[in-house]
Order: sequence, then C-alpha cells, then structure tokens
Amino acid sequence: MSPEIHLAQQPDADALLGRSPLAALVGMLLDQQVPMEWAFSGPFTVARRLGRHDLDAGEIAAQDPETFAALLSEKPAVHRYPGSMAQRIQQLCRFLVEEYGGDAEAVWRGVATGSELLARLEALPGFGKQKAQIFLALLGKQYGVRPDGWREAAGAYGEAGAFRSAADITGPESLAKVRAHKQELKAAAKAAKTAKTAKATKAPGATGTAKSARSATSKKTTPPAKKP
Repeated sequence: MSPEIHLAQQPDADALLGRSPLAALVGMLLDQQVPMEWAFSGPFTVARRLGRHDLDAGEIAAQDPETFAALLSEKPAVHRYPGSMAQRIQQLCRFLVEEYGGDAEAVWRGVATGSELLARLEALPGFGKQKAQIFLALLGKQYGVRPDGWREAAGAYGEAGAFRSAADITGPESLAKVRAHKQELKAAAKAAKTAKTAKATKAPGATGTAKSARSATSKKTTPPAKKP
C-alpha cells in the first residue's frame, strides 16, 4: 500500500510521490533553491509532459539532453534552473540504470543498516550528505523504510517530532513549521555573518587608530633649548 504523501501539496503530484520511488528521488533532487512544494511537484510535471503515468529511469536517461532540458523549461518551469536540473536528473537516472537496473527502490530495498543506506544515498549523483540524510529520514518517517539505526544515520533530521525538513511535512501545518524553521536558520546565519563583518571592520579601524596615535607621537619634537 502506497503511503499518503503531502510534499507537493497537490493530490496528483503527491499520489505519484507515494507510489513511485523514482519520483520521490527526483523530487528530493529538485529540492534546492525553490520552495519544497514546487520541487516535489516536479516529478509529476515531468511525467505528464512525457505522456506517462510514472517516471522511467531508462527512458529519461536515454532522452536527448537538449530535448529533455526544453521539456523542463516549458512554462511553468519545473525548477528555477531547469537546464542544470535536467542534467542532474539524467545523471541520476543513468546511475540508477547502471547500478540498479533502473530500479530506484533497489537503492533501499533489503538494506540492513541506516549507515549502509546513507552510504548508498550519498553515492547517488546530486546527493550530498545533508540531502542524503533528509531523504533517509523521509524514507523512515513516511515510507516505512527503517533499517537498524536509521534515525541515527539521518542525524538531526531523523529525530521524532522535529520540523526541520521535507521528511517532516505531512500537511499544510507542518509545512509552515518547517518553513519557519528554515527562516530561523537563515536569520541566524545572516546575523552571524553581520556580526563577523562588523568585528572584522572594527579590528582594522582600531589598529589604524593606534597607528595614527603612534605616528602623531613620533612626529612630536622636543622644543629647542633657550639660549643663555
């Protein structure tokens, strides 16, 4: 039975994410520099434009790169950067064809431990450690893929009751909480950057003032002695 997914916030797009392992992987791949619901609705848009009810790794891998990029660029575009993301999707699909016979679910099927699953996810093109951990948490929390130690392997994203990432989105309310968390992180990072810049600016100024003071002192001369 397919899990009930609410990442795209669109019934048809979410239904595809629930029944298609490849769609879930592609959605996770697209989840950068765009709103999460935009990213996770991408697989459904791609499938519809290909005239399919699902995504097929072999078919996508075999697409002419320019044609596939144009397909993602049609308005509304699948991503803010449709050309580069088209390349990444094809790279992912080629890897799945070469390593897993085009079967996306084989990436996690039968995996014994969370650390092993994390290693497999990190090996996927376009998946760094953070993205791999988020997807691992998503698999555990919403798809029922829970090898031993999966929460630990997912790091903070695997924590129960958290609202940190796509793994925690189960509806509009949780989406708002995850978005608020991300905004807090951005605000904190901005504040830290501002403080660092201010400190760096202040330090040279203080040094310059000290140098100026020393320079002024060095320029002072002892007045000449009066002649008797």
